[in-house]
Amino acid sequence: MQTFHEIEAEVFARLPERFHITENHETRLGRIRYSFLEGPAFARDGTLYCTDLPYGRIFRIAPNGGFDLVCQYKGRPNGLAIHRDGRIFVADQVEGILVLDPHSGKIEPLLSMVFGERLKAPNDLIFSRDGTLFFTDQGQSGLQNPNGCLYALRPDNTVDCILNNVPSPNGLVLGPDEENLFLAVTRANAVWRVPLNLFGNHAASRVGLYIQLSGGIGPDGMAAGADGSLAVAHVGSGTIKVFDKLGELLCRVRCPDIYPTNVAFGGPDLQDLYITESASGQILRARLPVTGQRLFSHS
Repeated sequence: MQTFHEIEAEVFARLPERFHITENHETRLGRIRYSFLEGPAFARDGTLYCTDLPYGRIFRIAPNGGFDLVCQYKGRPNGLAIHRDGRIFVADQVEGILVLDPHSGKIEPLLSMVFGERLKAPNDLIFSRDGTLFFTDQGQSGLQNPNGCLYALRPDNTVDCILNNVPSPNGLVLGPDEENLFLAVTRANAVWRVPLNLFGNHAASRVGLYIQLSGGIGPDGMAAGADGSLAVAHVGSGTIKVFDKLGELLCRVRCPDIYPTNVAFGGPDLQDLYITESASGQILRARLPVTGQRLFSHS
C-alpha cells in the first residue's frame, strides 16, 4: 500500500511591494488584485518566469527569490512555455499566442486567429518533444457552453483543432511517452485524458474522464512527473493534489491561501514543486515524493 503524504507548502518568494499595482487595479470576489500570478516556467539556467495576468507583466525570479520585471505590455498573459532555444511562448487571453525574447524583453505576436476566427482567450500551453505547441483556448466556456478548444500548432506553423467541446480547458501536460495528453477542465472540476498518436498524427480519440475532483472551483495548472504522476493545482481548495500514474491520490500539498493557480517542477533534482499562489502574490515551494518530467525547454 502506498503511503499518503500531507505536505505544507513554504513561501519561496513574495512579489515585492514596489511591484504592487495600487492605482487602477482590478477587484475580484471582493479582493483588490495588486497582482495575480500565473504560469510558472523554468528556463535551462534555473531562472523561474511567471506572469501577472491582469497587468500584462512577466517576471523572472532568481534562485534567491528576487523578482525582476522582464516586460510589461497591453495584454493579459496567462501560461508560459519555454522553447529549447530559450524563447518564451505566452498564452495571452487578449492577444493570442505571443513570443517573448527574455534577454531584450521584446514580445511579439505569433498567432491570434485560427481558421479565420479570432481565438477566444488562450490559457495554457506546452511543447511536445517534436516541437508541437499544444495550447488551450478557454474563453467563457463552461458547462452552459462547452465550446473551449485544444489546439496543436505544428513546427511548420499549421494548426489542428484537437478538441472543440471542452467546458473551460485550462492546464495541460503530456504523459512520459506522449501517447496521452492530460487536460484540466476547470468548470467540470475534472482532468480528462486525451489519447494521441493513435493514427500517428496527434489526432485525439477515445477522450475520457481521468480524475474527478470535488469542491473548490476546479483544476487549473498541472505538472507531470517522470513516472506518469500528475500534480494538479485545485483552485478554491487551497491545495495541490498529486496523483500517481494510476490516478490514485498520492499526496496533498496545503497552501496558505485558497487560490494556488499553477505549478512547475524545479530544483537540481526536479523534486521541488513551485506554486503560484495568485491572489497573495507568492511563489510557494513543496518537496514531493515524485520527480518532475524533463520538458522540451531542457531537451
